[in-house]
Amino acid sequence: MNQHPTTDHITSLIQEGEFFKLKEALKLFEPNEVVELLEQEDEREQLIIFRLLPLRLATEVFEYLDLDIQKHFLANLSQEKISDILNEMSPDDRTALLEFLPDDLVRELIQTLSEAERKVTLELLGYPEYSVGRLMTPDYIAIRENWTVQQVLDYIRRHGGQSETLSVLYVTDERGVLIDDIRIREFLLADPQKRVSELMDRRYVQLRTMQDQEEAIEVFRRNDRVALPVVNDEGVLFGIVTIDDILSIREEEDTEDIQKLGGSEALDEPYLTIALPKMIQKRAGWLVILFLGEMFTATAMGFFEGEIEKAVVLALFVPLIISSGGNAGSQATSLIIRAMSLGEITIGEWWRVMRREILSGLALGGILGLVGFLRILVWQLSGLKDYGAHWPLIGLTVSFSLLGIVLWGSLAGSMLPLLLKKLGFDPATSSAPFVATLVDVTGLVIYFSFATLFLSGTLL
Repeated sequence: MNQHPTTDHITSLIQEGEFFKLKEALKLFEPNEVVELLEQEDEREQLIIFRLLPLRLATEVFEYLDLDIQKHFLANLSQEKISDILNEMSPDDRTALLEFLPDDLVRELIQTLSEAERKVTLELLGYPEYSVGRLMTPDYIAIRENWTVQQVLDYIRRHGGQSETLSVLYVTDERGVLIDDIRIREFLLADPQKRVSELMDRRYVQLRTMQDQEEAIEVFRRNDRVALPVVNDEGVLFGIVTIDDILSIREEEDTEDIQKLGGSEALDEPYLTIALPKMIQKRAGWLVILFLGEMFTATAMGFFEGEIEKAVVLALFVPLIISSGGNAGSQATSLIIRAMSLGEITIGEWWRVMRREILSGLALGGILGLVGFLRILVWQLSGLKDYGAHWPLIGLTVSFSLLGIVLWGSLAGSMLPLLLKKLGFDPATSSAPFVATLVDVTGLVIYFSFATLFLSGTLL
């Protein structure tokens, strides 16, 4: 039994020029292991390793590689090697690669494909960029309802090698219209003489070629499938979408949402590979907008300048008050956006969300208000800080202000994503920093309104 070679052993074989031994050693690697190996090596070593891989292994590895490494190989491998790999790649992975390449290079690469693969690729590229049609592969097993189980198994042995997955088989009529899908285990356990029609229940889940990819993610999540059929408007089976493609799309969507929640445009590229000027451009816009928003905070402070001059002690609690509101708003925004992305809430349930946030805002504001009052009480009684004879009124001002601003922050943070969704915008753009800025400005108004209410006639 051959011992599995280590990464160090592979590196030493490259350095020693033992390429025949290297080629034999690489055959012992699984595709994911080769991917990890390539990611650890420099560009020169990456090319050496990849050139020595058997075609089928090279194709599987290529499909898993990052886009930047794929582009590097396309620029440095021979035309024959590129042609072989592209022809062997599954159509959905090939389409995903081509849509990120320059148009002139795409045209050149398409010409290297066989006639059949070229036709499939052009069809997939003809669908809108974010449609299910871009994700599907035509490599699946379609069977007829009048076949016996034995005929199905024989058909799989002859044609199953090119299928993306064999876990589910698709039953179509003479026009190619999908009429059912059946798991492979049903055929493995059934009597060989049984007809397909006897195994059918005509209940199945399908996707549409023009359907949005985000909708497809939700369909997969609800139905717990490894693959789903894709049909056109007439119900004709065009292809299937597998879970690996859906997971890749979901990762991209989640990454984009998280970056937007941080107050930045989506980077669209890995952090360490995106050009620095481009990253600055994507981050600067929101920072400028947020900075301009915070300028209203200074304006609000100026409006209450007279109150601050009369009771300087009020200025001590401004950072405490407005940051608490911003934090509450950021929490609510993050929770609502995530719940929307998982399909847990819809726009029509806005009143249920508002009711919950009113209750939670009052509870959270009450907790912080109590903590704020106790802080003033402890500091006053211990002598750490003398707030003057009217310290109980200052404590009430801080407590009620915290209650009001946390309640407002929770409401603003929860309702803004729903409002943007209703208006047709991306809810993630109501990022936590944006909500925090909004709450900062209004929080000052709430704070000084309570100060006027409690301290009028004493400090004010």
